[in-house]
Amino acid sequence: MKYFLYIISFAACELFFTKKLMAQTIPLTTEQQLENLTDVQEGDIEDDQYLQQLQYYRQHPLNINTATADDFRQFRFITDLHIQNLLQYRRVFGNLVSIYELQAVPTWDITTIRKIQLYITTEDPINLKEEMLSRLQKGEHYFLVRASRVLEKQRGYDTSLNTHYLGSPYRLLFRYKYQYKNLLQYGLTADKDAGEAFFKGAQSKGFDHYSFHFFARQLGIIKSLAIGDFTINLGQGLTQWSSLAFKKGSEVMSIKRQAPILNPFSSAAEFNFNRGAGVTIKKGSIEATAFGSYQKISGNAIVDTVTNEEAFSSLLTSGLHRTPSEIADRNNIDQTAFGGNVTYQSSFFKVGLNAITYRFSKPLQKNDEPYNKFAISGEHWANYSVDYSFTRRNVHFFGEAAADKNFYKAFVNGALISIDPKIDVSLLYRNIHQAYQSLYGNAFTESFRPSNEKGFYTGVTIRPASTWRIDAYADFYRFSYLKFRVDAPSQGRDYLLQLTYNPNKQFELYTRFRNEHKQINESETDSVTHFLVVKPRHNWRLHFSYLISPSLTIKARTEAVWYNKKEKESERGFLTYIEGAFKPTRNLSANLRLQYFETDGFDSRIYAYESDVLYSYSIPVFLDKGFRYYLNMNYDVSKKLTVWLRFAQTIYRDQDIIGSGLDEISGNKRTEVKVQLRYIL
Repeated sequence: MKYFLYIISFAACELFFTKKLMAQTIPLTTEQQLENLTDVQEGDIEDDQYLQQLQYYRQHPLNINTATADDFRQFRFITDLHIQNLLQYRRVFGNLVSIYELQAVPTWDITTIRKIQLYITTEDPINLKEEMLSRLQKGEHYFLVRASRVLEKQRGYDTSLNTHYLGSPYRLLFRYKYQYKNLLQYGLTADKDAGEAFFKGAQSKGFDHYSFHFFARQLGIIKSLAIGDFTINLGQGLTQWSSLAFKKGSEVMSIKRQAPILNPFSSAAEFNFNRGAGVTIKKGSIEATAFGSYQKISGNAIVDTVTNEEAFSSLLTSGLHRTPSEIADRNNIDQTAFGGNVTYQSSFFKVGLNAITYRFSKPLQKNDEPYNKFAISGEHWANYSVDYSFTRRNVHFFGEAAADKNFYKAFVNGALISIDPKIDVSLLYRNIHQAYQSLYGNAFTESFRPSNEKGFYTGVTIRPASTWRIDAYADFYRFSYLKFRVDAPSQGRDYLLQLTYNPNKQFELYTRFRNEHKQINESETDSVTHFLVVKPRHNWRLHFSYLISPSLTIKARTEAVWYNKKEKESERGFLTYIEGAFKPTRNLSANLRLQYFETDGFDSRIYAYESDVLYSYSIPVFLDKGFRYYLNMNYDVSKKLTVWLRFAQTIYRDQDIIGSGLDEISGNKRTEVKVQLRYIL
C-alpha cells in the first residue's frame, strides 16, 4: 500500500514540481516576510545566518527520514503542525521513500512542499562511525571576501569638517566557515563598515568587528554545544529571541516562534547575540540548556546629573563607529548574561522553564520621557517564563507566560488548526502588561519589542483549488500606556487579504490588499498636549513571476500606498518594477531590475526586496520620486571559485541633495557597487 501511494504521489507531483535553475535562494513568501519585518524595524537587517543555512541545504539537503523537530524548525516556512504531523507519519509508516510522499502527510499541501523541496532529501544516512569521522574530514570549507561602497562622495568624507568619517568609504567583509551537515560548523567573520578606519586609529587591529563560533550537535548525551558567538531562543520570544523571527505577513500560519534554543551565530551583525559558551543536554524526555555570556557592547554614554556617575541611556545597535563620538560609545559597557532552560517533551506535549539574567558595568538610565516610565533601568535585569506546546489531532497549541525582574507579567497563547485539507486557521492572543520589559525579547506582537500590548490575531489560508490560494488575517490590538509619538492609551487594527494564482510550474501571480488603522499624535495642533487621531494606511500590490525557459525568468510588481487618504495631510506612494533573471551559459547568471517610484513623504514609503550577492539581500526604503536599476552577475571561474558583481543606482527627480547629515550627497544620483569572491576548499 505504501509503495502504491508513492507511485500515485510521484505522478501527481511531476505536474507541479520543478527545480529552477535561477539564483533564487529563498521562497517568495520569505521575501515578503523580510519586507514586512524591515518596515517594523525601520532599519537594515544584518542577520544573514538564515540565508547561509538555506544555501547550505540547497547544496547538502536535509534527510527528512532522520531529521529531528529542531532540524525542521530551521525552515521558517513550515509550522510545528507540519513538523508534528510528519514525525507522527514516520512513526506509523516508517521512512519516506521519496519527498513526493509528503503529499500523503496531513497538512502538507503542494505549496508547502514546493517551498521546502530544494532543501530536503530521503537518501539513506551514513552509519555512526563514518559520520563521526566525516564531521572533521568531509565538511565544506569556504572563504568569502566582499567589498562594497557608494561611488558618490558623501559629506562625511570631507576632512575639512570638524566632525567627519575617519575611514574609507569601503565596506569590507571577510568570512571563513567550515560546515558538515547540521552536525558541526565553525568559522570566523570580520566586518568593517563604510566610514570606519582600517588598521589605524581606534581600529588598529583591522576590522571593526570580529566574530568566531564553534557549534556541534549530537555528541552523545550532548545535543548541542556552542563556543564563541551563539544565539539563544526561549519560548515564544517574551524573554529572549535572538534568531531571525518574522512578524505579520501573508504566511498567516507562521505565527509561532520556532527554532532550536541554542544556535550558532555567523552573521556580520554586531548586536543581539551571546559570546561565551552554551550546552544543551538531552536524556530521555528531559532536555536542559545552560549558557554564559560576556561581551562588550556599545551604549550612549551619559553622566547622571544627581550622582555624577557614568551611565548609558540606550544600547546602540547600528554597529557604526565612524566618527569620534561614535567611537567614544564603542564597546564602553560590559554585559554579562547567564541563563538556561529545562524542557520535558513527550511525543505530543512539551513544557519548558526559562530564565535569563543580565548585568551591566554601568547603569542603564533612559531619557526622562513619559513613555519611558517603565523602561529597563539599573545595572541588573532578569526575565523568567514557562512555555508549552502540544498537538491534539489536527490542532497544535502553544504559548508562554513570562515575568520580568519586577514581576510584571506577559502572556502569549496561540493555536494552529487544520480544519480541512483545504483550510488552515491560526489564532493568537497576547496580553503584555504595560510595565513588562525584556532586553532582547521578540514575540509575535505589533510592536517590535513585547511590552504594553493586548491583542488578538486570527488568520486563515484557503485552497479552493490546486491553482488558487487565499490568505487573510485580522489583528486587533491595544496599548494601555503611552508610546513614542503616542501621548495616550491607543488602539489599532490591521487587515490583509492576498489571493495567489499558480496554474502551473512556470507562472505565479498574487495580489494583496492591506489596511491598517493606528492612533498617533495629531501633528498640527496648538495645544500643549497632543490628542490622538487615526491615520489609516492602505496598501495594494500586484506581483507575478513567469519562468519563460530554464534559463530565463521574469517577474514584475506594481504597488500603491494611500496614507490618511481623505484628509489634507494625505500622502500617496507608487512603485513598479520589472526584473529578468537569466543564465545564458553554465557558468554565468545574472538578473536586471528596472524600477520607478513616486511617494509624497515618509508615511507613504514603500519597501521592496532586492536580489543581491550570495548570502546577502537588500530591502531599501523608497521615498520621493525617481528611478532605480540594478544588475547582479555571478560567474563560476572554476568549481571552487565564484565571483559576484552588483551595480545599483538610484536617480531622483527634482533633487539636488540626497540624504542628510554626514551621509548627504550633492546631486541626484546614488550609486552602489559590490564585489564578492567565494573560494571552496
